[in-house]
Amino acid sequence: MQNALVPVKSENTHGGFIQLVSFNLDQEEYGVDVLKVCEIIRMPDVTRVPNAPHYVEGVINLRGKVVPIICMRKKFGLIATENDKQTRIMVMNMGEELMGFIVDAVSEVIRISSSEIQPAPAMVAGGVAHECIAGVINQAERLLVLLTLEKMFSHDEKNLFNGM
Repeated sequence: MQNALVPVKSENTHGGFIQLVSFNLDQEEYGVDVLKVCEIIRMPDVTRVPNAPHYVEGVINLRGKVVPIICMRKKFGLIATENDKQTRIMVMNMGEELMGFIVDAVSEVIRISSSEIQPAPAMVAGGVAHECIAGVINQAERLLVLLTLEKMFSHDEKNLFNGM
């Protein structure tokens, strides 16, 4: 086999299988480790934060905890659209903090073999930091980009979010 497979380090691997939450952004499908997702919620009112980066929509109060909300479309350099009935916030555990990520829609939880994960070609990254792409999953007529969202932000950005 010519392409080396990307090892995925996760507590979520059972016998070579991993579980992912798949979501859509601009008609493309992405996946993240199901164990990083704390909950998926509908769009609440978001409180704007002055002088925040363009991709930070603001913060929400989630059961007494202030959670920064990131617009994935803006972070990936995609055209922002109006939120609709499918729009969701994926609240994820990012180290010791919670962060919310606005996505167009959440599809499903899928279970795949870790052998199905192939490395992403360098040109695939586009507006996405190449470091946060853990690989690409090719299933029949479906391509899914596997993301490691912790690697999407610089050290300074992480410090900014901790201060919100």
